[in-house]
Amino acid sequence: MLNVCLLGTGGTVPLPHRWLTSCLLRFNGHAFLIDCGEGTQIALHKQRVSVKHIDAIFLTHYHADHTAGLPGILLTMAKAGRTEPILIAGPKDLHDVMRGVMSIARYVPFEIRECEYHEREVEMDFKDVIMTAFAVRHSVPCYSYVLDLRRNARFDRQKAEKNQVPLKAWSRLQKGETVEMDGIAYTPDQVMGEERKGLKVVYSTDTRPVEQIARHAQGADLYIGEGMYGDPEKADKAKLNLHSTMYETAAIAARANVKELWLTHYSPSMETPSEYTEQVQAIFRNTVVSADGQQKELRYEDE
Repeated sequence: MLNVCLLGTGGTVPLPHRWLTSCLLRFNGHAFLIDCGEGTQIALHKQRVSVKHIDAIFLTHYHADHTAGLPGILLTMAKAGRTEPILIAGPKDLHDVMRGVMSIARYVPFEIRECEYHEREVEMDFKDVIMTAFAVRHSVPCYSYVLDLRRNARFDRQKAEKNQVPLKAWSRLQKGETVEMDGIAYTPDQVMGEERKGLKVVYSTDTRPVEQIARHAQGADLYIGEGMYGDPEKADKAKLNLHSTMYETAAIAARANVKELWLTHYSPSMETPSEYTEQVQAIFRNTVVSADGQQKELRYEDE
């Protein structure tokens, strides 16, 4: 099971009813943030989520509406008695950004492990998931993310017996090990059934529509994408500022055959993004024009 919550859905500046961009992902006792805009800490409190046990913060880029919440989050973790390290990952110049953050958030007693991207696509195996960061097109270096919660194949007793695999080897083979007994090497494929479908979430904001998004979002259970502008007359402004309109993002969702699209990162000039719901759903039916606190539990198909 994977719980996804949009803590803030605003872009540029916060509004009284809309915090800035951040997404919380929880699974298997772990918690990640994608982006940490101003108000993220307050939004977490509203969701009754402690900041103490967040394992990692993945940053799309370093504009303030995606990073201004970092000092407060780190200081609150410190005051809550956190001792375990935290991973903070993002595009190049992360170290310089964190040096500025730490000049404000002084006396943090736990280790901050930095992961800076130097390739256009980076795959990280972290806390039971595969997290992929891929470069998109914005006014500064910017990455989108794929969270891939994979599942092991089920143990197949009949297959193990048919292949005459010793009972003593079953447990280790299920863990992916190769086992040698009496001069014979046994491999996991001799006891495991077909792979089971996992869960896939794609998060992509602050970008023009690019081929990489559709490719990575193919068949995703949830695609969270930018809805900076809903007014069709703002299309030229989206191009100029290297953002995406709701309609461009919905077109990507349709092309990628995702199960569901959540729009986020709205311009502060757009008071009620939901007024564009009907037009966007005409492009991709399973579109949700999200608001702060939008939340869902994704479950495996066979649960």
